[in-house]
Amino acid sequence: MRRESMCGGAEMLLKIVQTGDPALRMRAREVRDDELRSPETQRLIELMRETMRDAPGAGLAAPQVGINLRIAIIEDKPEYLHDLGEAEIALRERSPVPFHVVVNPTIELASDLVDFAEGCLSVTGFTAVVGRAHSVRVNCLNHAGEPQEIRAHGWYARILQHEIDHLNGVLYVDRMYPQTFMTLENFKRTWKDIPPREIRRRLTEASLQLE
Repeated sequence: MRRESMCGGAEMLLKIVQTGDPALRMRAREVRDDELRSPETQRLIELMRETMRDAPGAGLAAPQVGINLRIAIIEDKPEYLHDLGEAEIALRERSPVPFHVVVNPTIELASDLVDFAEGCLSVTGFTAVVGRAHSVRVNCLNHAGEPQEIRAHGWYARILQHEIDHLNGVLYVDRMYPQTFMTLENFKRTWKDIPPREIRRRLTEASLQLE
């Protein structure tokens, strides 16, 4: 897939694979130091960044573009918050996160679970309520192979957990509350302004009434 750039050149966009593709269910392999610094891997990171921004999304993992490497990129742009009210931004503890690369990460979940609706570029058109740790600590390498420690909370912690799950062959549908799985259309029409725990409660009760 190609997209014409403003200056007349062409930028290559990678194909984001969808649920059911085996690439999403494999544990990605670690990236060697020399491999990370290679022009090929640096180019892959650039292409992943353009693909994520085009989607658009706040994160993308290499397995989502069919590449079996422990590389993820994250960028939560200010404009992604424009459709959220101040109260919702505060509730999610969400603020812009600059572009950065996470390589060979290990993650420590440091707090209790918090429920929010979550989506995925590899499960397009759907969302569900997922419980994620409120805060995390991640040790990884950056794009240059330098060791990094990331301490994150709120929405940034959720993004990190989501992307690192991809590197382990895990999708959010494996962690969701099953009764809350729905189309984005239904979420926006019926549930958008309802707290996630209330969504979970109502849909769980509705399913129990059918038993």
